[in-house]
Amino acid sequence: MSLKAIAKELGLSVTTVSRALNGYDDVSKETRARVEAEAQRRGYRPNTFARRLKMGKIDAVGLVFPVHPVPLNNSVFMEMVGEISHELARHEIDLLLIADDDLADKHSYMRMVQSRRVDALIVAHTLDHDPRLEQLQSIGFPFLALGRSQLPQPYAWFDFDNYAGMYHATRWLIDKGHQRIALLGENNSQAFITQRRQGYLDALAEAGLSSEWLRTMPPSRRAGYTTTRDLLSLASPPTAILTDCNTHGDGVAMALSQRGRLTGDNAVSLVVYDGLPQDSIVDVDVAAVIQATRQGVGKQIADMVLRLINGEDIAQLQVLWQPGFSAGQTA
Repeated sequence: MSLKAIAKELGLSVTTVSRALNGYDDVSKETRARVEAEAQRRGYRPNTFARRLKMGKIDAVGLVFPVHPVPLNNSVFMEMVGEISHELARHEIDLLLIADDDLADKHSYMRMVQSRRVDALIVAHTLDHDPRLEQLQSIGFPFLALGRSQLPQPYAWFDFDNYAGMYHATRWLIDKGHQRIALLGENNSQAFITQRRQGYLDALAEAGLSSEWLRTMPPSRRAGYTTTRDLLSLASPPTAILTDCNTHGDGVAMALSQRGRLTGDNAVSLVVYDGLPQDSIVDVDVAAVIQATRQGVGKQIADMVLRLINGEDIAQLQVLWQPGFSAGQTA
């Protein structure tokens, strides 16, 4: 099936049909809609390689994520990645996953950049001072940071207000009368982790409460489970526990459930960032900091990447989402 057949059927030039299918803005919306409808009816598929050469685009975006800790076992992260990939695919753009070791001498994402195998990068799990973003900014390569960092020039970013989410969750527990409040957090310096921890610390400091029940550990169910058992064995155990990820939260919930401390008069109040995983064996509605639906996040990020590739002003590509809160039934 050729462009000529579509052009003849619609009474248009081959050039007009080609430009309509390739998204040029000098073709009216009505004409583009007619061409796309006819192409779809005929099952026409453009020569993707030829189109890429002509327009100077690869139609691929790389998503850079850290090797340590590996976020691929995080259901929230993977659901978000799936939605981003789905949305980009609607625009004939592939999403490539690029694992990066921040301790390596050479970074895999730079090979993709230098060989021009991607049009832009999405950089996940950013640091407060992120050398990856500094390097990309210095060479002028387009990127969208998932998280804010300290950079010399403006850049495109998407983030949740992680500080506010944990601050308000901690204040909520304080207002309920809790004075011994634990936080189980990840043991790394990624920006969203440090922001959540700081929200917890600031809320405690304002209330004149101790942070002695703060614990850091790898993001695993086992770590959440064993740390909770250790906390409960203290002479002055916490009466409430916050977790900065739902993997920890699942381990905490299992430990509390086994001790009969998840519900009832002797329950330890539990607040889980992102809520318990969908596959949790704990069938209790715990309190949760809720960021957004994965579908909504995926669409937002994909839209921002498309606008970035098309050269939109960086100042229009900075989005901060406010978290919500669900009280659950365990507080």
